[in-house]
Amino acid sequence: MPLLEIADLHVRYPAGRRRSTAAVNGVSLAVAPGESVGLVGESGCGKSSLGNAVLRLVPAQAGSVRFEGQDVLALRGRDLLAFRRRAQMIFQDPFGSLNPRLSVGAALAEVLAVHRLGGRAERPARVRALLRTVGLEPDYADRFPHEFSGGQRQRIGIARALALDPVFLVADEPVSALDVSVQAQILNLLKDLQGARGLAYLFIAHDLAVVRAMCDRVLVMLAGRIMESAPVEALFRDPAHPYTRALLAAVPDLDPAWRARAAWARGADVEGEAAAQAEAGCPFQARCRQAQPCCRERCPDERPIGPGHFSRCHFGPDRLARLSRT
Repeated sequence: MPLLEIADLHVRYPAGRRRSTAAVNGVSLAVAPGESVGLVGESGCGKSSLGNAVLRLVPAQAGSVRFEGQDVLALRGRDLLAFRRRAQMIFQDPFGSLNPRLSVGAALAEVLAVHRLGGRAERPARVRALLRTVGLEPDYADRFPHEFSGGQRQRIGIARALALDPVFLVADEPVSALDVSVQAQILNLLKDLQGARGLAYLFIAHDLAVVRAMCDRVLVMLAGRIMESAPVEALFRDPAHPYTRALLAAVPDLDPAWRARAAWARGADVEGEAAAQAEAGCPFQARCRQAQPCCRERCPDERPIGPGHFSRCHFGPDRLARLSRT
């Protein structure tokens, strides 16, 4: 049974009087215990809204979220508190997500106090253990967030997420605000923690190299919809959707020979700027060189490509290849 199962989830935000805009538009996905699922796409595509809705940080207007068999959207009171012990968030901004008026030790102890874990006398020892777990000195507990580097602050954010011993973490662009060398350290920490604790991740990112290093499966999101999903190596080897191909073709690569061997790289460019998407049709049709009249008329259903590989495109990879040559 999946640890997390999302079905036809919709999240909308107000956009003036009697109007709203769709941030998540009918997304379905599942995460198995111990699995790392990547969610990628351009800014504003709905990735963070999806992660926030899973953890009940923003309301969902329709659909279902089931975690360990429970209906998350129906949880209230103690049941909701119990769910949040099992599922936590690592935020993108390690400084903005920490209270500048609380020392690190007080911030971590507050999490334990809210959930009534351990007595007041026990909590300092648990705080020190958490800091050691994420590679920080225990005596850092007396310092304040502004006294740390960005990488250290993100380690503190990870320690806070681990304080309740969860089994599932939403990692919302956890390294995008960090230097490249520090990114590698944080990613290695997350992989080590996953191996030691059996954690499952919904890993939200825009950096495809990070997703390839961290994830078992990848979902590509655009305008609130999942356009393609596949095992990570299958997606990088044989992307099926024109949007996925465009994302991969735009990534700088140090091995030109590898790109030359990749058939999908030919004809993968897109023209024009990102624009507001029409309600009908494929969300990518305005920027797709292979777009046909049907792409403007209706949004495509998911098409099976291979084992565990689906694409939301009217055409299979062979037909797309022919279209790119015309």
